[in-house]
Amino acid sequence: MRTKKIFIYLLLTTYFLLLCACAFPRIIVLDDPLSPEEHLNLGVTYEKNGELDNALKEYQVASKKLPVAYLYMGNIYFQKDEFDEAESCYKKAIKKEPENADAYNNLAWLYFIERKNLDEAERLVSKAIELNPAKKNIYHDTLDKIRAFKNP
Repeated sequence: MRTKKIFIYLLLTTYFLLLCACAFPRIIVLDDPLSPEEHLNLGVTYEKNGELDNALKEYQVASKKLPVAYLYMGNIYFQKDEFDEAESCYKKAIKKEPENADAYNNLAWLYFIERKNLDEAERLVSKAIELNPAKKNIYHDTLDKIRAFKNP
């Protein structure tokens, strides 16, 4: 008798769930309510809170319209020690926005950390200094470290 009650309960529960699934309307969002800039800002917030994967998702959405998002994505990959992905993002940032001095500097820093392409790293950071002299002191730190390592 108990088995029969359980079976009837399961049958009724399944029927109810199927009925409810069909009875409730589904909401489908066709347009993203956030602008690319808002996705970028949301990504920054996630990044500040240490939620790197969520930040990366927001930057990826923003990158469809904002080339600077590739710089932010590169920074996330760098923090995650995923250097190949970081390098790829920094290169995309430079290709899509050749005046972005930070992308040049960050790619140079990545090369310095990996101890590879140091001549290229020196060229990249020099380009960053040329593009944005206002950040000369920051970029010179990268350049000085590269040169000190190359010429001990």
